[in-house]
Amino acid sequence: MTYRLTEDDCGWDGLLRRTGVIARIGLLLGFAIAMSGCASCLKSMTDDSAIDTIMQAYQGDVPGASVLVIREGKAVLRKGYGLANLEAHEAATTATNYRLASVTKQFTAAAILLLAEDGRLGLDDPMRQWLPSLPAATGTITIRHLLTHTGGMIDYEDVMSATQVTQLRDSDVLHLLETQDHLYFEPGSDYRYSNGGYSMLALIVEKASGLRFEDFLKQRIFEPLGMSDTLAYVNGGPPVSHRAYGYSETASGWMRTDQSSTSAVLGDGGIYSSIDDLARWDAALYDNRLLSDNSRQLAFTAWTPTDDADVAYGFGWRITGETLWHSGESIGFRNVIVRYPQRHLSVIILSNRNDPEPYRMALTIARHYLDQ
Repeated sequence: MTYRLTEDDCGWDGLLRRTGVIARIGLLLGFAIAMSGCASCLKSMTDDSAIDTIMQAYQGDVPGASVLVIREGKAVLRKGYGLANLEAHEAATTATNYRLASVTKQFTAAAILLLAEDGRLGLDDPMRQWLPSLPAATGTITIRHLLTHTGGMIDYEDVMSATQVTQLRDSDVLHLLETQDHLYFEPGSDYRYSNGGYSMLALIVEKASGLRFEDFLKQRIFEPLGMSDTLAYVNGGPPVSHRAYGYSETASGWMRTDQSSTSAVLGDGGIYSSIDDLARWDAALYDNRLLSDNSRQLAFTAWTPTDDADVAYGFGWRITGETLWHSGESIGFRNVIVRYPQRHLSVIILSNRNDPEPYRMALTIARHYLDQ
């Protein structure tokens, strides 16, 4: 049987489960759930020791994590755990850059909003206005549909070759979708998470701006915010400084699983960043230093319900109660950013391992500060 490793799916995880080599994951998840119910017991501990307890499995000679807690505009916790590079024995620090996977989507959405502010495009422009090679069935899909995962496009991961070895780029995703003259549903009538939709948004950014997607992000988002080490990584382009490499746990130990055939698709998951740079991003989401008040309101509006009854989707953001958040999951990385904007609290966890997903841990950490 052949397994294809794609981004934001469980292809690799499924393989590991089938071979029975993720014994620690249940323990980690059980620990996170247990901790989520005992925030009061953490109050007697210092902030560092409380978070160290939560992050215990990431400490030592194992793939690690970087954790940031921002309250009222100040970093009240900023710490690295474990290793960013097992082979070189390099520690994970606050400057370590991880592949963000789908946390990238909020930056892709911001790029679209900046171009809308510039008058270069409209959110209700048909996608085919910018990408006319797409088939007729996609004719009523708009940019807004792509932003909210309501376009109904066929998943490119399902139509790529099962033996794909060379890495796909966003333009390759376009060519795959050019062959699919049908949809899952009428645009705007339902929700289906779409990495391909965000890949198309990256190509629209390029068409509307005249710049490569990675250059637009650098010039319009990263440099203005002082995110000096953040980049959309392209093989052969500028290297990733302080780079974390991704790993998966096997029966014989940790195995490097840093890249897959879809890791070079930029619009849906190709950014590398650190918690230090993401602190600058978080700060910019409170005022108009980057996006206008109207653009931020658009991004943070719950436009559509999702396949989880507790979660709605904005533009590159999931919305649950008072939180704005997004996870990012790829072959060797698990990340999350959770923001409580009304309480001016944010928790960011970046990790370079295949499991567990850190969303519940982020909520546990947030509860520790919210209950103080």
